[in-house]
Amino acid sequence: MISKEEVEHIAKLARLELTEKEVEKMQKDLSAILDYFNLLKNVPAIKMEKPASGKAVPWREDESKPKDAGLAEKLIAAAPDKKDDYIKVKAIL
Repeated sequence: MISKEEVEHIAKLARLELTEKEVEKMQKDLSAILDYFNLLKNVPAIKMEKPASGKAVPWREDESKPKDAGLAEKLIAAAPDKKDDYIKVKAIL
């Protein structure tokens, strides 16, 4: 289990002020996370075979898909509020 001092050091680096109760909870939570990473370390890695050329094996070929020429116009036409060739939305800032 991760020590109280380590949790306090991590909290200090993250500029967090933790109560004693929060430190205890973080000890348990961080220990569970680290235990999970240790479990992942033991998972066998997938070995990829290199072809004779020595290059990496491609997963798939890159393909360009044909685009609908009028898609942008259709989307703008379907918008409830628009100005010129733009869709008007509410300001968020």
